[in-house]
Amino acid sequence: MDGQVFANRREAGAVLAAELARYKDRGDVVVLALPRGGVPVGYEVSKALRAPLDVFVVRKLGVPGHRELAMGAIGPGGVQVLNHSIVDWYRIPPHAIEETAREELAELERREHAYRGARAPLELAGKTVILVDDGLATGSTMKAAVQAVRELGPARVVVAVPTGAAETCASMRRLADEVVCARSPEDFAAVGQWYADFSQTSDSEVRELLA
Repeated sequence: MDGQVFANRREAGAVLAAELARYKDRGDVVVLALPRGGVPVGYEVSKALRAPLDVFVVRKLGVPGHRELAMGAIGPGGVQVLNHSIVDWYRIPPHAIEETAREELAELERREHAYRGARAPLELAGKTVILVDDGLATGSTMKAAVQAVRELGPARVVVAVPTGAAETCASMRRLADEVVCARSPEDFAAVGQWYADFSQTSDSEVRELLA
Protein backbone atom coordinates (compact mmCIF):
# COMPACT_ATOMS: atom_id res chain seq x y z
CA MET A 1 0.00 0.00 0.00
CA ASP A 2 2.81 2.41 0.88
CA GLY A 3 4.24 2.16 -2.63
CA GLN A 4 0.98 2.93 -4.43
CA VAL A 5 0.81 6.00 -6.67
CA PHE A 6 -2.19 8.36 -6.52
CA ALA A 7 -4.02 9.04 -9.78
CA ASN A 8 -4.20 12.77 -8.98
CA ARG A 9 -4.58 15.23 -6.10
CA ARG A 10 -8.34 14.73 -5.82
CA GLU A 11 -7.91 10.97 -5.31
CA ALA A 12 -5.13 11.67 -2.82
CA GLY A 13 -7.49 13.97 -0.93
CA ALA A 14 -10.15 11.27 -0.72
CA VAL A 15 -7.60 8.78 0.65
CA LEU A 16 -6.37 11.35 3.18
CA ALA A 17 -9.94 12.20 4.22
CA ALA A 18 -10.52 8.57 5.19
CA GLU A 19 -7.57 8.84 7.60
CA LEU A 20 -9.20 11.91 9.18
CA ALA A 21 -12.74 10.51 9.54
CA ARG A 22 -12.76 11.12 13.30
CA TYR A 23 -12.94 14.87 12.57
CA LYS A 24 -16.14 14.61 10.51
CA ASP A 25 -19.14 16.77 11.45
CA ARG A 26 -17.34 18.57 14.25
CA GLY A 27 -18.17 22.24 14.54
CA ASP A 28 -14.67 23.18 15.70
CA VAL A 29 -12.74 21.91 12.63
CA VAL A 30 -11.30 24.13 9.88
CA VAL A 31 -9.34 22.81 6.86
CA LEU A 32 -6.54 25.07 5.59
CA ALA A 33 -4.91 24.13 2.28
CA LEU A 34 -1.46 25.28 1.17
CA PRO A 35 -1.71 26.61 -2.40
CA ARG A 36 -1.68 25.75 -5.00
CA GLY A 37 -1.24 21.97 -4.99
CA GLY A 38 -2.73 21.50 -1.54
CA VAL A 39 -6.07 23.02 -2.49
CA PRO A 40 -7.53 20.10 -4.53
CA VAL A 41 -6.42 17.77 -1.71
CA GLY A 42 -7.90 20.05 0.95
CA TYR A 43 -11.14 20.39 -1.01
CA GLU A 44 -11.72 16.62 -0.86
CA VAL A 45 -10.85 16.57 2.85
CA SER A 46 -13.20 19.45 3.68
CA LYS A 47 -16.00 17.91 1.61
CA ALA A 48 -15.67 14.53 3.35
CA LEU A 49 -15.38 16.02 6.84
CA ARG A 50 -18.09 18.63 6.16
CA ALA A 51 -15.74 21.31 7.46
CA PRO A 52 -15.05 24.81 6.06
CA LEU A 53 -12.10 25.23 3.68
CA ASP A 54 -9.72 28.16 3.34
CA VAL A 55 -6.33 28.78 1.80
CA PHE A 56 -3.16 29.43 3.83
CA VAL A 57 -0.39 31.08 1.82
CA VAL A 58 3.27 30.56 2.75
CA ARG A 59 6.18 31.87 0.65
CA LYS A 60 9.75 30.62 0.36
CA LEU A 61 12.53 33.06 1.29
CA GLY A 62 15.25 32.57 -1.32
CA VAL A 63 18.93 33.25 -0.69
CA PRO A 64 19.87 36.57 -2.38
CA GLY A 65 21.59 35.72 -5.66
CA HIS A 66 20.49 32.07 -5.35
CA ARG A 67 16.70 32.46 -5.14
CA GLU A 68 16.04 28.78 -5.84
CA LEU A 69 17.77 27.92 -2.54
CA ALA A 70 15.51 28.48 0.47
CA MET A 71 16.88 30.20 3.55
CA GLY A 72 13.45 29.99 5.15
CA ALA A 73 9.79 30.80 4.61
CA ILE A 74 7.21 33.41 5.58
CA GLY A 75 3.52 33.10 6.44
CA PRO A 76 0.52 35.44 6.87
CA GLY A 77 1.21 38.34 9.18
CA GLY A 78 4.94 38.13 8.49
CA VAL A 79 5.72 35.05 10.61
CA GLN A 80 9.17 33.78 9.57
CA VAL A 81 10.94 30.43 9.78
CA LEU A 82 14.67 30.63 9.00
CA ASN A 83 17.12 27.86 8.16
CA HIS A 84 19.97 29.17 10.31
CA SER A 85 22.54 26.78 8.85
CA ILE A 86 21.90 28.27 5.37
CA VAL A 87 21.87 31.83 6.73
CA ASP A 88 25.19 31.26 8.53
CA TRP A 89 26.85 29.40 5.63
CA TYR A 90 26.06 32.19 3.15
CA ARG A 91 26.63 34.92 5.77
CA ILE A 92 23.33 36.57 4.91
CA PRO A 93 23.01 39.89 6.78
CA PRO A 94 19.78 40.75 8.64
CA HIS A 95 18.93 43.62 6.25
CA ALA A 96 19.02 41.21 3.27
CA ILE A 97 16.67 38.82 5.08
CA GLU A 98 14.33 41.71 5.91
CA GLU A 99 14.31 42.93 2.30
CA THR A 100 13.54 39.45 0.94
CA ALA A 101 10.84 38.95 3.58
CA ARG A 102 9.25 42.30 2.67
CA GLU A 103 9.11 41.35 -1.02
CA GLU A 104 7.68 37.91 -0.33
CA LEU A 105 5.11 39.24 2.14
CA ALA A 106 3.81 41.61 -0.55
CA GLU A 107 3.52 38.67 -2.97
CA LEU A 108 1.88 36.56 -0.25
CA GLU A 109 -0.77 39.22 0.34
CA ARG A 110 -1.33 39.61 -3.42
CA ARG A 111 -1.91 35.86 -3.74
CA GLU A 112 -4.24 35.76 -0.75
CA HIS A 113 -6.40 38.39 -2.45
CA ALA A 114 -6.21 36.58 -5.81
CA TYR A 115 -7.36 33.29 -4.27
CA ARG A 116 -9.83 34.53 -1.68
CA GLY A 117 -11.02 37.81 -3.18
CA ALA A 118 -12.79 40.08 -0.71
CA ARG A 119 -13.74 37.23 1.64
CA ALA A 120 -12.27 37.47 5.12
CA PRO A 121 -10.07 34.56 6.27
CA LEU A 122 -11.73 31.98 8.50
CA GLU A 123 -11.57 32.51 12.26
CA LEU A 124 -9.03 30.07 13.74
CA ALA A 125 -9.03 30.96 17.44
CA GLY A 126 -10.07 27.96 19.53
CA LYS A 127 -10.47 25.75 16.44
CA THR A 128 -8.93 22.44 15.42
CA VAL A 129 -6.99 23.43 12.30
CA ILE A 130 -6.12 20.74 9.74
CA LEU A 131 -3.27 21.97 7.52
CA VAL A 132 -3.26 20.13 4.19
CA ASP A 133 -0.72 19.95 1.35
CA ASP A 134 -0.20 17.49 -1.51
CA GLY A 135 2.92 16.08 0.15
CA LEU A 136 5.91 16.70 2.42
CA ALA A 137 9.48 16.68 1.07
CA THR A 138 11.71 18.95 3.19
CA GLY A 139 8.74 20.30 5.13
CA SER A 140 10.00 23.91 5.27
CA THR A 141 6.75 25.36 3.89
CA MET A 142 4.56 23.31 6.22
CA LYS A 143 6.79 24.18 9.17
CA ALA A 144 6.24 27.88 8.45
CA ALA A 145 2.51 27.25 8.10
CA VAL A 146 2.29 25.49 11.48
CA GLN A 147 4.14 28.30 13.24
CA ALA A 148 2.06 30.98 11.51
CA VAL A 149 -1.20 29.20 12.41
CA ARG A 150 -0.10 28.93 16.06
CA GLU A 151 0.01 32.73 16.18
CA LEU A 152 -3.74 32.79 15.47
CA GLY A 153 -4.69 30.88 18.62
CA PRO A 154 -6.08 27.50 17.47
CA ALA A 155 -6.83 24.84 20.07
CA ARG A 156 -5.10 22.13 18.02
CA VAL A 157 -3.00 21.94 14.83
CA VAL A 158 -3.10 18.81 12.67
CA VAL A 159 -0.75 18.39 9.68
CA ALA A 160 -2.27 16.12 7.04
CA VAL A 161 -0.70 15.01 3.73
CA PRO A 162 -1.32 12.08 1.36
CA THR A 163 2.40 11.29 1.07
CA GLY A 164 5.67 12.40 2.61
CA ALA A 165 9.23 11.51 3.47
CA ALA A 166 9.16 9.42 6.65
CA GLU A 167 11.80 11.52 8.41
CA THR A 168 9.99 14.77 7.53
CA CYS A 169 6.67 13.43 8.80
CA ALA A 170 8.42 12.34 12.01
CA SER A 171 10.12 15.72 12.53
CA MET A 172 6.80 17.52 11.96
CA ARG A 173 5.43 15.77 15.06
CA ARG A 174 7.61 18.03 17.18
CA LEU A 175 5.68 21.05 15.87
CA ALA A 176 2.10 19.89 15.29
CA ASP A 177 -0.28 18.26 17.77
CA GLU A 178 -0.90 15.46 15.28
CA VAL A 179 0.60 14.45 11.92
CA VAL A 180 -1.23 12.27 9.40
CA CYS A 181 0.92 11.03 6.49
CA ALA A 182 -1.36 8.61 4.64
CA ARG A 183 1.63 7.01 2.88
CA SER A 184 5.33 7.32 3.75
CA PRO A 185 7.20 5.26 1.13
CA GLU A 186 10.72 4.15 2.04
CA ASP A 187 12.02 5.23 -1.37
CA PHE A 188 10.49 8.73 -1.21
CA ALA A 189 12.51 11.24 -3.27
CA ALA A 190 9.97 13.87 -4.35
CA VAL A 191 6.24 14.49 -3.92
CA GLY A 192 5.55 14.32 -7.67
CA GLN A 193 6.79 10.75 -8.03
CA TRP A 194 3.76 9.53 -6.04
CA TYR A 195 1.20 11.04 -8.44
CA ALA A 196 0.35 9.75 -11.91
CA ASP A 197 -0.94 13.27 -12.69
CA PHE A 198 1.06 15.98 -10.89
CA SER A 199 0.21 18.81 -13.28
CA GLN A 200 0.27 22.29 -11.82
CA THR A 201 -2.88 23.54 -10.12
CA SER A 202 -3.99 26.84 -11.68
CA ASP A 203 -5.04 30.00 -9.85
CA SER A 204 -8.50 29.69 -11.41
CA GLU A 205 -8.87 26.14 -10.07
CA VAL A 206 -7.90 27.37 -6.60
CA ARG A 207 -10.54 30.13 -6.76
CA GLU A 208 -13.16 27.70 -8.03
CA LEU A 209 -12.54 25.17 -5.24
CA LEU A 210 -12.61 27.89 -2.58
CA ALA A 211 -15.82 29.47 -3.89
